[in-house]
Amino acid sequence: MSNYQLDYLDQLESESIHIFREVAGQFEKPALLFSGGKDSITLVHLALKAFRPGKFPFPLVHIDTGHNFPEALAFRDQLAEQIGEQLIVRKVEDTIKAKHLTEQKGKFASRNQLQTFTLLDSIEEFGFDACIGGARRDEEKARAKERIFSVRDDFGQWNPKLQRPELWHTYNGKIHKGENVRVFPISNWTELDIWNYIKRENIQLPSVYFSHEREVLEYQNALIAVSPFIQIDENDKISTRRVRYRTVGDMTCTAAVASEAYSIDDIISEITATRTSERGETRIDDRFSEAAMEDRKKNGYF
Repeated sequence: MSNYQLDYLDQLESESIHIFREVAGQFEKPALLFSGGKDSITLVHLALKAFRPGKFPFPLVHIDTGHNFPEALAFRDQLAEQIGEQLIVRKVEDTIKAKHLTEQKGKFASRNQLQTFTLLDSIEEFGFDACIGGARRDEEKARAKERIFSVRDDFGQWNPKLQRPELWHTYNGKIHKGENVRVFPISNWTELDIWNYIKRENIQLPSVYFSHEREVLEYQNALIAVSPFIQIDENDKISTRRVRYRTVGDMTCTAAVASEAYSIDDIISEITATRTSERGETRIDDRFSEAAMEDRKKNGYF
């Protein structure tokens, strides 16, 4: 009998690689949604392990809202070039103009809801039947409900009451014409798992994940990066603080956390001590209602 055993990171990695290869085997035109954030960077690293020395059986796709952190966009382009894989970028700004969409108004006007239109248009444009993303169940309760293979109807909508069983790591990718599947290979990972894996694998990340000085707007216990995309009022309190980002979404809806974490070990120590999820602490767009994320997912959001 063999005494060979996998540690927990090896087990998570093995499961994710298996999911990637299931996608390659079951779907004709998959895509990997890649934003330049830590979770999608981890997905790219896992895909390299799953398919090298061959090429990826899918392109990298970014739905660009136009409100992204410049550091994340620069890293996105750098990594795609470094690994020699196709990067497709589709811009929400173009969709707004083509469809005459109405943008959100207000202090932190977000394009999060509008990016659903661009995503669905991209799926139709390229005929993608599966979109791979970096959502994790520990992030938010709506995501905790979702299967690893999550079927969407021909309108891109998710029905939480119509989900398929996934017993014994068996994934059912059969779909009707017009439907597609959202696939989450790191669904069973936690934020701490991601950082421990990043440390072990020496994965490079954008600088925004580490402590740095940034001009921020202090608003309702949140630190929002000062940018051209938010509305600054004369009574707003703006200061230069040492911060980092636990998650990197749009600059309009992602808050920083005060931090002196300069290294991955420092970040791991911070996460171990916190009792608040990364989205719970930093994502303004999840605070509109108890079911904000679930409502967006039902309408086609990733």
